[in-house]
Amino acid sequence: MTAQPANASRNTLLFLLGFLSLGALGGGGALSISPSGRLLGMPLALLAHSPFRSFLVPGLILFTVLGVVPCLLVVALLKKPASPLAERLNFCPDMHWAWTGSLYVAFALIGWLQIEMMMLNAVSWLHTFYMFLAIGTLFVALLPATRAWYQKPAARG
Repeated sequence: MTAQPANASRNTLLFLLGFLSLGALGGGGALSISPSGRLLGMPLALLAHSPFRSFLVPGLILFTVLGVVPCLLVVALLKKPASPLAERLNFCPDMHWAWTGSLYVAFALIGWLQIEMMMLNAVSWLHTFYMFLAIGTLFVALLPATRAWYQKPAARG
């Protein structure tokens, strides 16, 4: 396998996923440790329009799906390991599974934000910020330079 030079779009994708991961690990961890929301100054009244009576389940989902998964993807995007299980979930067979995972995470973030805004019946600046983060992640992942970095060797021709 030939070494490829540094790629600004690839590094930007790694940064965006890492940033998301750190925020979700912190926020999800805080909600899991303090399901009352007190640690983050979030009253339980925010959950009035949701099926949850505490922040425990949302905190665990946030921590895992938008915290742990993007963190693992950063490592996978750096090392490009083979994974038969991840390949089964890869809807872009010409691309490395971790690249496809970055798209999945961006869409998961968009879904998370939409559900959160509906359940909270509110929109804050953080929702807007993270929506732009999700859109930016999709945009950067789909750039030709990023795609070329993660295209499988057999698909390059």
